[in-house]
Amino acid sequence: MKSTGSRAAARIDPPDSVLYPLNASTTRSREIPETKPSKVSRKPFRIGRSVTGLGLFATRLIKKRTRIAQYRGPLLTDEEAERAGNRGNRYLFEINSRWTIDGKSRKNIARYANHSCNPNAEPIIRGHQIFINAKRDIKPGEEIVYDYGPDYLKNVIGRNNCKCSRCRRRKAKLARERRLKAKRKASRKAARLAGGKAKSAKGKARRKAR
Repeated sequence: MKSTGSRAAARIDPPDSVLYPLNASTTRSREIPETKPSKVSRKPFRIGRSVTGLGLFATRLIKKRTRIAQYRGPLLTDEEAERAGNRGNRYLFEINSRWTIDGKSRKNIARYANHSCNPNAEPIIRGHQIFINAKRDIKPGEEIVYDYGPDYLKNVIGRNNCKCSRCRRRKAKLARERRLKAKRKASRKAARLAGGKAKSAKGKARRKAR
């Protein structure tokens, strides 16, 4: 997210891929208009249980660059978005410094796509609209995830609280390394104690021999 502080705390970062940017003369619209482009997939996904709660899962192969879903909701000004974030809204998707989409409605299917540091999808902005597109081929049963951005990860999720597959593997690797380190330390300590006992036993044997 380009902004900082409380304003950035609860908003998904605007993606780098921005197509057809807003014109300065664009009039304000309170709701993102409904669109039915011919390339939109007909629900190639389902809502299911994820590690972080609910998530989107592919029900069939989703090809790279396929448009999966649209992030829908009312269009908020910067001030309105800041107030919504202060009230605990965690579904604010920032388009730019002026406009943010409030995607908290359950009708916004794209809100169920979770964050991942190793995403298979990505958000694309077209004017006031945000679409979630496949970044690569997504296999059936695979969870559909995209990167919410560094600010959201830091301020909302927490870098140490991320439960995406990459972070879980990293944490599991670190845990294995800690266990191995502790095991080696215990082995060295046991060896030192055994060596000390052996020296003590030899010392006693020599004194008896005298």
